[in-house]
Parts: sequence; structure tokens; C-alpha cells
Amino acid sequence: MLAAILAGGFGKRLRPFTEEYPKPMIPVAGKPLLEYQIEWLKKHGFNEIVLLVGYKKEKIIEHFGSGSRYGVRITYVVEDEPLGTGGAIKNAEHILSKEDVFLVLNGDILTNLNPLLLVEKVEKSNLLAAIATIPLPSPYGILELDGDMVKGFIEKPLIKDYWINAGVYAMKPNALKYFPEKGDLEKTAFPAMARDGVLGAVRYTSVFWKAIDTFKDLEEASKYLEENKY
Repeated sequence: MLAAILAGGFGKRLRPFTEEYPKPMIPVAGKPLLEYQIEWLKKHGFNEIVLLVGYKKEKIIEHFGSGSRYGVRITYVVEDEPLGTGGAIKNAEHILSKEDVFLVLNGDILTNLNPLLLVEKVEKSNLLAAIATIPLPSPYGILELDGDMVKGFIEKPLIKDYWINAGVYAMKPNALKYFPEKGDLEKTAFPAMARDGVLGAVRYTSVFWKAIDTFKDLEEASKYLEENKY
């Protein structure tokens, strides 16, 4: 099975780290973020990896090479200028379109969700793509109130009435006709697919998921990985 990882972003909010490394190469608990992702994909049977690279691509290529060290085969597709998430995927159409169903994920997330559920959702339906979705994690602790009295605290609960895009997708090649040459898929391809009724979702609960956007995210992810078997 094949998976593509969006690994070409600048990671401006993580400067000065990203002045030296591309965002997916930032160390989390002593290991590059992208390395966790490749190991996670390999665990679920994805042995063909396409890295969609741009900014400081040489750092990624130098570290991962052919992928043989990780038991996978890695192909690199380079964007010579920033294309956005949708454009980066479209740029790899010549490889992705050879698969019946392929996986795509953002290069800045850590998770242990089962991506095969997404693949199965798309394979067994008329959908062209499916998005992994999780309950919205609150960035703040919540007070339990009784009138004007505080009865307790809930530390950063999941807001279960709202679901967010977890940055992992399964797609069929026909989905690529919705993708722009340049632009973000969240603003272009996905809204159009939703209007046409060909975009589904798989809800995941009780999974670990963390997007690495800020230094606080980096600290929290490192702490989790040091304390838990990932």
C-alpha cells in the first residue's frame, strides 16, 4: 500500500528550529517527527512512501534516503515553489494515480489511529475520499459550575459535539480531478467534494493525536512519547 506525506512546509511558528530543519524533521523526544510517521505507516502495511518535499528538502532526503533502513521504499516528489497542500498532492498525481486507494497525511501530526479504517471506508463505498476526524480537543481546562460556585475542574476535555480534520485521508485517483495546481486542499478540493457528496469521514475516539504547530505542542508531544509506548 502507498501513502504520501505532505512534508514541504516552512513551519514558521516553530522558528528558530525550522531555520535549520524542515518542520517534519524537528526532533520529538529525540527522534524526527517524520520518522515516527514512517514507522506508524509501516506498522499498518504501508511500504511505499511518497514524500512531498520542498523547503530544505535535502535534510529529509539525506536522512531517509531510499527508505530501506525503515523497511519501506521512499520516493520524493519536489515542489520547486510552494504549491499549497492541494497543489503538492496534485504534483504527485503521476505516482498516486497508479493506486486503487492511497493514503495522504500532513507531515506535522503524531497519531496512533488505524488508517486502514479510512482505506476500507473508501474501498467499500462510492466515495472518492474519506477524512479521519476526532473530537475537538479543548486547549483550555474547563470549570464545572453550580451557579457561582466552582465544583470541579476538567483538564482540556474533548468537545464531543464538534469534530475536526485530523490530517489523515484515504483517496481514490478520481479524487485528484478536484485538486488545484496550486492551493490548499482544505479550501479547494475538499469543499467541492463535499458539495458533490463524494467526501466521507471516519470518526476516531480514544486515540492519541497531536498536531505539532507550536513550541507548546512540541513539549506536550515529547512528554507524551517519553511517558507512553507509542
